[in-house]
Amino acid sequence: MKAAVIVFPGSNCDRDAVCALRNHTTRHVHRVWHRDSQLPKVDLVFIPGGFSYGDYLRSGAVAARSPIMAAIKEHALNGGLVAGICNGFQILTEARLLPGALMRNAGLKFVCKSAALTVENTKSSFTNAYFGQPTTSIPIAHHDGNYYADNETLDRLEGEGQVIFRYVDNPNGSARDIAGICNAKGNVLGMMPHPERAIDALTGETGGLGFFESLANAMAGARK
Repeated sequence: MKAAVIVFPGSNCDRDAVCALRNHTTRHVHRVWHRDSQLPKVDLVFIPGGFSYGDYLRSGAVAARSPIMAAIKEHALNGGLVAGICNGFQILTEARLLPGALMRNAGLKFVCKSAALTVENTKSSFTNAYFGQPTTSIPIAHHDGNYYADNETLDRLEGEGQVIFRYVDNPNGSARDIAGICNAKGNVLGMMPHPERAIDALTGETGGLGFFESLANAMAGARK
């Protein structure tokens, strides 16, 4: 079981992601620079949070056109797992690996706090460890986290179980309180909350542990 964490200029959660993955998912984690054109042989690609390229143009817009993205798209097409957190979610929508877009928060202010979430789908590769635990709490820290999609897309996401996390108390105006979604195949996920910041009781929260434990379960299952 191996994972890659992609690093863009402006990423600031890549080290947290590496630590979380090594402690709770797999010891084999590569850090991959955005200008690389190939991925190492991995089961999971993790696109971390931050402010890639300073959020110029739109959040994630420049990063979505980095050389490494072609390899990530091929990885996803072949069924490999891809997780994008916060800025990573924005990058995945800009790269059209996930539908919709992330807009400015409804209050036009940066929001940084713990967010109560409902786990809408516990059968996914990213949430199976939350089975029997319908709610959790994971921190958010974003200015452009307002998820938008047209009603037809939203209905499809709802009907096909692609809404993975939902806010209990919507902090940013996201359509239908959506905090995280996956693609139709279920192998690509984007979410605004930061599970890598909620894995140790010593730092305040453990609501993100289930996310990394779920990935470990999914990766182990894929290897059998």
